Amino acid sequence: MKKALNFLVLIVLLAGVATLNSCKKEEIPVVTTTVVSGITTTTAVSGGNVTDDGGADVTARGVCWGTAANPTVSGSKTSDGTGTGSFSSNLTGLTPGTKYYVRAYATNSVGTAYGNEVDFTATAIAGATVTTAAVTVFSYTTATAGGNVTATGGGTVTAKGVCYGLTANPDISGSHTTDGTGAGEFTSPLSGLTSGVKYYVRAYATNDAGTQYGTQVEFTTLAVAEPALSTGAVSLITDVSATVGGNVTADNGGAIDERGICWGTAVNPTVEDNFIAADLGDGTGEFAANLTELVMGTTYYVRAYAENSAGTSYGDQVTFNTLLRDVDDNLYDVVRIGSLLWMAENLAATNFNNEAPILTDYAGAAWAALATPAYCWYNDNEALNKPLYGALYNWFAASNANLCPEGWQVPTDAQYRDLEMALGMSQTDAELRGWRGDDEGTQMKSTIGWSTSNGTNSSGFNAFPGGYRFYQDGAFQHAGNIAYFWTMDEDTGDRGMMRQLGLDTDNLDHTNINRQNAMKTAGKSVRCVKTP
Repeated sequence: MKKALNFLVLIVLLAGVATLNSCKKEEIPVVTTTVVSGITTTTAVSGGNVTDDGGADVTARGVCWGTAANPTVSGSKTSDGTGTGSFSSNLTGLTPGTKYYVRAYATNSVGTAYGNEVDFTATAIAGATVTTAAVTVFSYTTATAGGNVTATGGGTVTAKGVCYGLTANPDISGSHTTDGTGAGEFTSPLSGLTSGVKYYVRAYATNDAGTQYGTQVEFTTLAVAEPALSTGAVSLITDVSATVGGNVTADNGGAIDERGICWGTAVNPTVEDNFIAADLGDGTGEFAANLTELVMGTTYYVRAYAENSAGTSYGDQVTFNTLLRDVDDNLYDVVRIGSLLWMAENLAATNFNNEAPILTDYAGAAWAALATPAYCWYNDNEALNKPLYGALYNWFAASNANLCPEGWQVPTDAQYRDLEMALGMSQTDAELRGWRGDDEGTQMKSTIGWSTSNGTNSSGFNAFPGGYRFYQDGAFQHAGNIAYFWTMDEDTGDRGMMRQLGLDTDNLDHTNINRQNAMKTAGKSVRCVKTP
């Protein structure tokens, strides 16, 4: 009976507890907010912990945030599951550099509860980090620069390049390039620069925080220099004209405004002397110009010239001699030896320069008896021997002041001595008679035409062995073996001074020269000379 009573009491007590529990009031959950971490320019990490569901199931939880205090779920929020316990929340779409307020929330059937409020500021966007590359390639008007965006500063690099100018610290308000977006290296071609000028360069990068600049570097473009050129060969030489070439090998950064040839009778002619612009256009490369109205038998100095913005430059000097024309229109090469100009061929005039005829057609003893000017051709054969040897003259013709072309004369004995000394003969030898000197004869003799013992003609005199006409009987002798040249000087009453070049015969070294006299009635070659 007692056991039954105890069981009944237990039932009554349990029923009371159930009744009390069924009458307990439901409440909103209890939630706390986690401190914000992982902050960037546009994201952050927060969260919370639902410690009590308030007597009803938690159906939603997360964090809400905004730029004003006490944010609610009516604004920006996350949804991070249900129930009690800890949770993590990712905040996105933030504005860099902005302060935000955050509260965790939890919702049950009673309502929404909020945790404690925390705040944080999204990381502000910094300026990009950019370095300036060295200017590695540059010329007269172009250069290659560049840089490297090594950090974006948390924002998007929307423009990058280099800015440049003539003053320090150039910026994008002046000349600049645009070389893409984003991080990384870039190359910036610069053009339209001024030659010979110092420039300042800075790389730049632009993001939401603004424009940042790299360190400044500087460079100087190549300065325009005067053109480089050479003087070409002289060709087509006549007594009054010649053609001279040139070659502009580099404009050195400046457009060629003019090019041509300048010339004169003094060394190193310039455009202040005689000049002619080439008729083949401007620029680099070869060109030629025709010089006219020159003086016959004259030494000219020529140089090619070219002009650009840096000035006028000249090629190397080239020298030439115009041909000599006699009254018969025969043309002769001319050579300068020492201080004198010499004919490089034997005279072949049949008239004096005043157009008076020189007598000829004297045979045998008639020639030997003459005491007046006369000429002849070797063996009386003009067609064959005029081109080879020129004419043979007696001394009466050679001493006539009108024999040579106007402005020229038959050499004096002293002028031949000057020639010989210019070729290396000592003054002592030059004053002697007979065979003298060393190899001056070899230097004067032509390289062809001699039966033996041709010369080197290193002097340019080009002595050809025209032989002679004998003074006693007018016989022609030794063409190909001997060259005789009259001077205009008399030695004795019936003899005139002359020079002889010959062969290596009779134990005589005919590499030298014979200074002697000869009968005035002999027929010998003539060279004309001019003092420049």
